[in-house]
Amino acid sequence: MTKKIVFLGCGSMGEAILTGLLAAGTAPQSVTVTVRRTERAEELAQRHGVTALASNEEPRANSQAVLGAGAVILGVKPVGTAELCREIAGDLDPSAVVISVAAAVSLEQLQGALKPGQPVVRAMPNTPLKVGRGVVALSPGTSVDEHSLAAAHEIFDGSGVVLDVPEDQQDAVSAISGSGPAYAFYLAEAMAAAAENFGLSAEISRILARETVAGAGLMLAEPGADAATLRRGVTSPNGTTEQAIATFDAQGLAAIVSAGAQAAAARAAQITAELAGQ
Repeated sequence: MTKKIVFLGCGSMGEAILTGLLAAGTAPQSVTVTVRRTERAEELAQRHGVTALASNEEPRANSQAVLGAGAVILGVKPVGTAELCREIAGDLDPSAVVISVAAAVSLEQLQGALKPGQPVVRAMPNTPLKVGRGVVALSPGTSVDEHSLAAAHEIFDGSGVVLDVPEDQQDAVSAISGSGPAYAFYLAEAMAAAAENFGLSAEISRILARETVAGAGLMLAEPGADAATLRRGVTSPNGTTEQAIATFDAQGLAAIVSAGAQAAAARAAQITAELAGQ
């Protein structure tokens, strides 16, 4: 991508995307970032070499930043995303692709806050983007052509795996990959607690759980890896692991995970409805 790329809002997720973009070869000089505070703007400019504007110094920072941009990433909270779209709508190039990473903000809401025909892509990234192992699901709006979608892919390619999904599957994506890192961390917490119940020290328990979950994740990331196959490889007949898996099955662990994901997806749909009613 040769045109200017703009990040409107750049918290931890936005900076993870920015880091991957730069690592993939995008020139820092082609990137502009807007944030609220001067201190944060200075931090980003120094760390990444990008142009960073602070809205507490320049109230029209967002509108100024998007002038001439080829891609604009909306990185503010969901409750403020539609308002941000209305703020910049008149300053966007008609061909600029607007990419929202705000959970639960629908394409209809985004397109309704921008000028007709503005290319809009809804993205659902997850936090492992920070270490280059993320997954991002993209849903294109009605005015997105092949070129605009390719530009959106390019934004995220340096941070992980990029997938295209219909928008009506975004809540499911959010429940599995968006919230999913928390499930893995929760498992690590539970494993550490189980280790302490055996009498191991808190420090050793945390190390055992942390490194086991992290190592298993790396094995899953190998080309062609399959979770069920890897699990069977550790589960010897009549062995200790088989007893643990049988206990998980008997107590309904898979059903518990499914129920949790369903609850997460339902909450995402509820938030979308709440935002639509603003």
